[in-house]
Amino acid sequence: MPLIQISQTPGLTTEQKAAVIAAVTKAYAETSGKPESSVWVTLTDVPRENWGVGGVPLG
Repeated sequence: MPLIQISQTPGLTTEQKAAVIAAVTKAYAETSGKPESSVWVTLTDVPRENWGVGGVPLG
């Protein structure tokens, strides 16, 4: 079973998260030929203070 893990800053609604999961699942299944039922997706909200880009903290 494929597992796709997405780390992101907080802010998406429950409905937006569901849409992301559905879209990622569909794209992976179409591209890989795997059935959608075998694709697992996790979303992890990481506080902005725990992110850094270009050596600079976001939070």
